Amino acid sequence: MAHTLIMTSDIIPDSPTLRLRRTNRSLPIALLRARETVMGPVREMLADSPVNEQKWRVLRVLEENGPQDQNTIAQQACLLLPSLTRILRAMEEDGLVSRLADPEDRRRSIVTIEAAGRAILQECGAQAAVLVESLRAQYGEAKLEQLLDLLEDLQKVEIGR
Repeated sequence: MAHTLIMTSDIIPDSPTLRLRRTNRSLPIALLRARETVMGPVREMLADSPVNEQKWRVLRVLEENGPQDQNTIAQQACLLLPSLTRILRAMEEDGLVSRLADPEDRRRSIVTIEAAGRAILQECGAQAAVLVESLRAQYGEAKLEQLLDLLEDLQKVEIGR
């Protein structure tokens, strides 16, 4: 097992747990803070649209990967399956997606993005591109690509196993 060097200044003095790190050096909290930095402007962008961030992610996944079963969408859009089921029901009622029984396994359904869903992606796409370009300009192309690579690597780590 690899050991990570923890700086003395990162540890809370007189902590009952010797390895308890300060919140500004805690990976879970740092990830949440970074997520809010990125997602705040996205939420503002979506405020005037008919979708929230969860529906936006579903539309993005379907547009990128084509029709899919719900388990795959849940995994790709980072949603719990029960939440996705509720979200898809609302999206279907709004005409953003459609669901059909999988011809190979009638217990599963295949979800497809509809024209109304594509229209939302089209309408918000220009704003989303501006947000990404702003992030690239402020953070730097190389750092952003490195961060994305590191986050992909982090997803492969099995903590506590």
